[in-house]
Amino acid sequence: MGSPTLYQSCSSGFSGGGDDLTRCISDNLQHGIDTFFLLYATALVFFMQAGFAMLCAGSVRQKNVQNSMLKNLLDACGAALGFWSVGYAFAYGGSTAGGPTTFIGNANFFLINMNEDFFLSPLVGADVFWLFQFAFAATSATIVAGTLAERCQMTAYLCYSVALTGFIYPVVVHAVWSPNGFLSPLNANKLWGSGMIDFSGSGVVHITGGVTALVATKILGSRRGRFYDSRGEKVANPKPIAGHSPSLQVLGTFILWFGWYGFNAGGVVIISNSTSGLIASHAALTTTLAAASACVSALVTNLIILERLTGEAMFDLSTALNGALSGLVSITAGCSVVEPWAAVVVGIVAGWIYLLTSKLLIKLRLDDAVDAIPVHFANGVWGVMEVGFFATPALLEQAYNDSTHVGWFYSLSRGSGDAVLLGVQAIGSLFIIGWVLVIMVPFFATLNYLGWFRADTLEEMVGLDISYHGGSALAGDVSSEYVEAMRLRKEFNSSRRRKNKLSQTNAESLVSENDNENAHPINEITLDEMQLHHNPPNQTEDASTNDEYNFPVLHNERNPPHGMDAFLANNQNCLGVTQIDHLEA
Repeated sequence: MGSPTLYQSCSSGFSGGGDDLTRCISDNLQHGIDTFFLLYATALVFFMQAGFAMLCAGSVRQKNVQNSMLKNLLDACGAALGFWSVGYAFAYGGSTAGGPTTFIGNANFFLINMNEDFFLSPLVGADVFWLFQFAFAATSATIVAGTLAERCQMTAYLCYSVALTGFIYPVVVHAVWSPNGFLSPLNANKLWGSGMIDFSGSGVVHITGGVTALVATKILGSRRGRFYDSRGEKVANPKPIAGHSPSLQVLGTFILWFGWYGFNAGGVVIISNSTSGLIASHAALTTTLAAASACVSALVTNLIILERLTGEAMFDLSTALNGALSGLVSITAGCSVVEPWAAVVVGIVAGWIYLLTSKLLIKLRLDDAVDAIPVHFANGVWGVMEVGFFATPALLEQAYNDSTHVGWFYSLSRGSGDAVLLGVQAIGSLFIIGWVLVIMVPFFATLNYLGWFRADTLEEMVGLDISYHGGSALAGDVSSEYVEAMRLRKEFNSSRRRKNKLSQTNAESLVSENDNENAHPINEITLDEMQLHHNPPNQTEDASTNDEYNFPVLHNERNPPHGMDAFLANNQNCLGVTQIDHLEA
């Protein structure tokens, strides 16, 4: 027998019919529509992971594609586990409308009792709200993937992904989006009577991810050959490292643009009333205009600059793609509160900010494989600040039921010059930047100190696909001598592990024999005695065979040897491979 219909469920509780029955049917329909809307928006936002993956894959060399794809997958997995265990609790745990201001959530760890006293109940269920928020957390983590491409170890990447989505990002979410956050416009005691307006996350998602990417690439260093030669000397002209597939870059950008409609319009959370519908549709409209204007702005401006510098006009595809993404990031905070004409202005400025910041990174010799820092960090800041200039009274009233403090340009038209909203937006941006720096600088520095952060020299030159995933070298992509060196290294590591295991077994045997003969206490047996037992004088191997393989390695003051690099640096000969003096792309 099938489930009862909505009418049957409601009529069984209200046999008399009338207004109560109508209200029951309306409430149930409303809840179902809002739940479906949030699930749909979640699907769009999560589909952005595919966009990031394609964009990143197209922007790296072919020898690193598998590694890039796996890291994007691990972003989603790490975000799910981190946000399930502690992330959601730190972001929204214990949130109550009208409650006291708190710095961090303190309940619902591992989603325990999440449905009890849920602050949005009965508008939407806690389960679907968690899914929606998880998709945003995964997006914040994925921003860093492209920046660290082609040189980051797998262990470090998984550690950072869980840390970001489990702790760093949730604290920012709590501050801005929880009704108990000190920056939240939903707080009963709003900061300066206004609160920070960040409708869908220019600050919460994109500044957080962008600052993390900036810190990570500064500590990790650039890809080999990008800014320094094989001896660690600065090159006069930084060498561009082109991605292998413009087609994947275009596909990734279109997927991200498509997903952004769920990202921005979905920020309304509920859709079942006319006001929410107006907010969502307006957000989608401004999103489209900002992306389009930023794409054209970046493309045309770059065209003019190149024509003036070189005398040749060039329409750069990568610039256009990143320009569109910059427009999407910059409109995310104010998509519900700015007019269409303002969205076009925001997009035009976003294109310029992208170009300026991208050139600045090169000047500072910071290597960002996909220009995520200019797109997400620089334009995330612009996106937060543009609300302080362009937020209109009518749209603020519609989205937040409060138009006391509006955009500065509109305040000037009122004759007041009120810049409270602009000031709060600046404070919010500084808080996010400061919080991420305080946590992520020591975090990445520790990973780097432990030797867990950067892939070593040979792994990077051969490609992370071969180094970590057993991939095969493609013709012309990797020098055959580097591949041979990697093969020999793996054989050496395997041989060394076998020898270590044998030595340990012999040492334990020696300890047992000495115990039986009462010759020494266990703690007095020396390493020399163990080695002597393993290799008696009359059976000592020729010294020239002690090290089976010796390999070339690149290291300098900017790439000090660690781990296997330190081992290789102590070997001066090589088997079948000459010392590398020239770095290949």
